[in-house]
Amino acid sequence: MTESITPMNTPAPQSPPVDPALLAGNRRSMAGYVAQHVQWQVADGVGTLTLNRPERKNPLTFASYAEMRDLFHALKWADDVHVVVVHGAGGNFCSGGDVHEIIGPLIALKAPELLMFTRMTGELVKTMRACPQPIVAAVDGVCAGAGAIMAMASDLRLGTARSKTAFLFNRVGLAGCDMGACAMLPRIIGQGRASELLYTGRSFGGEEGERWGFFNRLVDPADLLGEAHALAHSLAQGPTFANGITKTMLHQEWAMTLEQAIEAEAQAQALCMLTQDFSRAYHAFVAKQKPRFEGN
Repeated sequence: MTESITPMNTPAPQSPPVDPALLAGNRRSMAGYVAQHVQWQVADGVGTLTLNRPERKNPLTFASYAEMRDLFHALKWADDVHVVVVHGAGGNFCSGGDVHEIIGPLIALKAPELLMFTRMTGELVKTMRACPQPIVAAVDGVCAGAGAIMAMASDLRLGTARSKTAFLFNRVGLAGCDMGACAMLPRIIGQGRASELLYTGRSFGGEEGERWGFFNRLVDPADLLGEAHALAHSLAQGPTFANGITKTMLHQEWAMTLEQAIEAEAQAQALCMLTQDFSRAYHAFVAKQKPRFEGN
């Protein structure tokens, strides 16, 4: 007869120390980073990126594109940022590329420089998708052009009823295939709806955006940033290593067959089962306690 075994309420084992030389090359703090063209703050594991040109509805410039591209790239190695909130100051998210500082100068450029610009803007989306931290976009007011792209490239989007989002490239004589829009937008709202927005450049309000699945939910404008931070902090308190794996697989599986995806997920999940957070969750469950995750 098999004797039943009652699990002991023993604490989860602690991780052995990591070689400082390894940490030095693969871990960095982003709390001390001082942004020049956007605002950046870190508190309690959440990084907040603020587009801060409210007098112009927060348009982007060559410099802010490059700075955000480099910031999101650096987040790959951040050990003090587990979630990022992106929002705009002054009741608007982002009006897109600055008409005077970007659109005007582009008219005079030749093909090599134009390609340099479009590749730089695309790199911003690549680094947003490649960083392991989930990104929460808090979208209020105007969210147009590259601003709509930044919202699209985020993992979660909170909006307001008064938000107006537009992929308006068609309205300025450009194709809708900008910064990955033709690949990502149909996956968020469907091919037909994405086609309509990219062919017409029309704006859609918050309620339509929520109904179509672009926004996860709508909140009151006065509560938007607080709700975004509440969501971000709840994610930051979770198993952040595992959340990073989830983000990676959500992105990589776009180009996989079902069989490839299942195998990739099997390998990814087995890796997560080696983490201390998995062990902590088990021991907390046995002890009927809430697990306290540490991201390792």
